[in-house]
Amino acid sequence: MKQKSIYVGSENPAKIIAVESVFTESTVYPQDVPSLVSAQPLSDEETLEGAINRAKACAAREDGVLGIGLEGGVMEFHNQVFICNWGALVDETGELYIAAGARFPLPEVFKQPLREGQELGDLMDQYTNKQNARKKEGAVGIFTDGQVTRDQMFSHVLHILKGQYQLSKKARS
Repeated sequence: MKQKSIYVGSENPAKIIAVESVFTESTVYPQDVPSLVSAQPLSDEETLEGAINRAKACAAREDGVLGIGLEGGVMEFHNQVFICNWGALVDETGELYIAAGARFPLPEVFKQPLREGQELGDLMDQYTNKQNARKKEGAVGIFTDGQVTRDQMFSHVLHILKGQYQLSKKARS
């Protein structure tokens, strides 16, 4: 029996699958909400901000729901560009939980186009001669040779968010 409604701030299939796989006892409702950050976040801070903005917008849609925001971005570290991903959950009391996931470096060829404002999803389509990699395996699936899929990458973040939420809920009881 489904118990809690979750609004997830995306219509991206990989993100929806991730939420449904972790919050199996809940009904998940995809929401087209803005991240209010760049189309291609270029730092941990901006990527996290996008996830928080999506989670807050979802939680504000209806009383008593959980709002989840998931955001993928890139960040520079030691002169390399890395994939980063963040998640945020806003619970029925308005409390915010955040978590980050896996990081790995992208090939050097991606650095300049990303700095110039191109989106990673578009670059991945060009790199692989595929369409909509961002809605399928994503860069993580491509650069791990399918060992980790995009929904699995976000599932890791969601397990952390769910655990934080459950612990807080127990403490309030």
